[in-house]
Amino acid sequence: MNTATLAGARPANPVPLRQDATVIGLVGLAHATSHFSHLLLAPLFPIFMRDFGLSYSDVGLLMTLFFVISGTGQALSGFLVDRVGARPVLFGAISCFLVASLVASQVTGYAGLVVVAMLAGLGNAPFHPADFTILNQRVSSQRLGHAFSAHGLTGNLGWALAPAFLVGITALADWRVAYQSAAVLYLCVLGVLYWKRAFLKTEVAPRNMHATPGSELAYLRLPVVWWCFAFFLLSTMTLAVVQTFAPSILRNLYGVSVEAATLTVSAYMLCGAVGMLVGGFVAAYGQSHRWSSDRVVVVSMTAGALLLLLCATGWLGGPGTMVALAATGFAVGVGGPSRDMMIKKATPKGATGRVYGTVYSGLDVGFAISPLVFGAFMDRGWYALTLAGAALVLFVSVYAAAGVGRRTG
Repeated sequence: MNTATLAGARPANPVPLRQDATVIGLVGLAHATSHFSHLLLAPLFPIFMRDFGLSYSDVGLLMTLFFVISGTGQALSGFLVDRVGARPVLFGAISCFLVASLVASQVTGYAGLVVVAMLAGLGNAPFHPADFTILNQRVSSQRLGHAFSAHGLTGNLGWALAPAFLVGITALADWRVAYQSAAVLYLCVLGVLYWKRAFLKTEVAPRNMHATPGSELAYLRLPVVWWCFAFFLLSTMTLAVVQTFAPSILRNLYGVSVEAATLTVSAYMLCGAVGMLVGGFVAAYGQSHRWSSDRVVVVSMTAGALLLLLCATGWLGGPGTMVALAATGFAVGVGGPSRDMMIKKATPKGATGRVYGTVYSGLDVGFAISPLVFGAFMDRGWYALTLAGAALVLFVSVYAAAGVGRRTG
């Protein structure tokens, strides 16, 4: 199967490094903003639970709502990106985050938090189809592995920044000021992207006027697309446990302070970013030495699952568990660029936005399901079992990645 992206989008002549680097940097900035917004509410859950009398299931439902809207919108926004281009969709998404932060600074109860989750979920929806359409069209093929590495790395940096940013400003002032500051941050990002908007322009996929009504959905009949979807769903369920519940697990099992536990999540994301950086070189080396991208993913995810299972045993104690969680982030991060190369191999020509939108909506579904399932575990005090369950789900995602490899190799 020919899995190249839009055939005429990439210039025949070599692209200057500076041009590629600018495109990668701008898309990375946008992606970091998206991941920052995943945690727009979660780091302050303990405060909302205290001030508004909420349970773990209540706050878990907020994350579920965010990702249900994001996942549904992501699958649909892939069609929009293919129709109108990635740039206007990207600008609209960041504007949603800006409005969500302003609303968050004024909430007085659970209903207000629901509105924030909905706005942020709507803003998050288009990022992966928009980002990968820009990268696949605007970055030269020999630098695409490094582009995917930078894309994943900046996403992890966005995750790492959010807890430190929101909790830090809350400690210095209060949580309403933290959200006002987040709104200023989004405004600055939007300004930079608009200033450099020429680098974000993409070609629109040509429409075939004689196509049958269901031709644009033909890619959904490819089994490999759904294996990719399953991989994202399962691997993301594990990540959601770390992001949403790791601070509470560390606090309840080992008496770790809120600040230290929150910094552990940031450490997980930072180590994941380092892993992404290393993984970019692994992906590039693998391309030149005919390593299949799915094998790299299988090895890295298996290592992460084993580390997470070790955390669940309790053998490491508080400090050791915090270190092992950070190491889990590195292991999973190494597989990130190869994961994106794996999806690229499964993408039919001319359907970049649609395929990435559908496949990456599995990420949102995983984030939506995980807080409901593991939030119930947390409410029952099953803290170690929550970590063990997250490890088990990551093991199952390894099988899904192997399934992708069997269908693209």
